[in-house]
Amino acid sequence: MRNLLSAGLVFIVFLFGVLSFSFIAPSYKLAKLKYNGGGDWYANRTALSNLISFCNKNLGTNFEKDEVIVEAGSADIFNYPFVYLTGHGNIVFSDQEAANLRKYLMGGGFLHIDDNYGLDKFIRPQMKRVFSELDFQELPANHILYNQKFKFPSGLPKIHEHDGKRPQGMALIYQGRVVCFYTFESDLGNGWEDSGTYAGDSEESRQRALKMGSNLIQYALTQ
Repeated sequence: MRNLLSAGLVFIVFLFGVLSFSFIAPSYKLAKLKYNGGGDWYANRTALSNLISFCNKNLGTNFEKDEVIVEAGSADIFNYPFVYLTGHGNIVFSDQEAANLRKYLMGGGFLHIDDNYGLDKFIRPQMKRVFSELDFQELPANHILYNQKFKFPSGLPKIHEHDGKRPQGMALIYQGRVVCFYTFESDLGNGWEDSGTYAGDSEESRQRALKMGSNLIQYALTQ
């Protein structure tokens, strides 16, 4: 009888451990896209790590603290729910990379392209190779992307000034879902970087950038 009770107690402790473990929030990683063509894909070095910390604190996510570097043509890209692409210069996708990126996005992945100034004329034709049938559409301010945990009634915020142009949030929409969000004349990534990285950028604008970034993460994880 004592052996049966001991065995039962062991089983209960084991079961409790399994159930407790099963309720631990899943761990994810965010990825930065490394691309060919000569552009500085590695720009905004501290951006994702700060966005990760902000999301873990404010959204209750469980992202690992360090970003991962991934290439468009790699099978590893399918391990990451959110991929960030930034830079100032040229970008080139091979046929294989374009096809793999298309498969990733059609299968539920999310790509955020953040023009760091000078990327626009290069990225548009490359994304046309990925989705020849789709065009970038500017999202209205009432779109769900701007109305996640944090509300942006005027749409995409302006974070870092270059040419005095208004910020534009544009999307590729596949079967009703935003699969790629392109931020132009906003420079969200600059706002995600360590405080004080860019002279003249206020802490207020940095917080707006992090809040907008967390909206993108929330959308990517729930849509």
